[in-house]
Amino acid sequence: MVSERPYVLLSCAASIDGYIDDMSGSRLLLSNEADFDRVDDVRAGCDAILVGANTIRRDDPRLLVRSATRRAARVARGLSPTPIKVTVTGRGDLDPAARFFTAGDTEKIVYAASPALDRTRELLGAIAEVVDAGDPLDLLHILDDLSGRGVGRLMVEGGGATHTRFLTAGLADELHLVIAPFFVGDRRAPRFVGDGVFPWGPAADTVHRARLAGVTKIDDVVLLRYALSERCPS
Repeated sequence: MVSERPYVLLSCAASIDGYIDDMSGSRLLLSNEADFDRVDDVRAGCDAILVGANTIRRDDPRLLVRSATRRAARVARGLSPTPIKVTVTGRGDLDPAARFFTAGDTEKIVYAASPALDRTRELLGAIAEVVDAGDPLDLLHILDDLSGRGVGRLMVEGGGATHTRFLTAGLADELHLVIAPFFVGDRRAPRFVGDGVFPWGPAADTVHRARLAGVTKIDDVVLLRYALSERCPS
């Protein structure tokens, strides 16, 4: 019997003009404390959190559930305090001292492209499970593998290349897009997504629109929730 692939929820904050960072060299805060708490609640309800290798290099995220109450609730349900941490890499050049690997007592999985598998295992095999993800990286294989590990709900937190992969492959079920109340205005900066052919876009004489499932004002930012598959509730 084939397990159903995990429910994939993409989460991102971007400027009004669609950028997820600037070129200053320091982290650009695109959200506010109320929204950070919302994201923490969403994380706590997931089985795994995935980010791309470049996000680890650029932002050094911890990817932990911050709320002690939410961590305790997960433990009471027989889960780890924080969801499994997952990343994908084509080159395997990740720093073992990154907080993705050192912060939190939870399982870490690195899906590496086949040509980088040996290098990745040599570098990270002592602190994370390294899994062959094919050549090129095969998202369906990754989702199938996660499903076999009991992951039913996967939160994808970026960055732009990772979001683009999931969206162009039609593998996202839901999108949470937070819009910050300012512009970045620098085309060198990373965007929410890169170039690609998306299932939601112009095709022949029609336009396939994503379904807007909700709009929420959170202090000075706006959360747009889009349903990208029939599995997403209204």
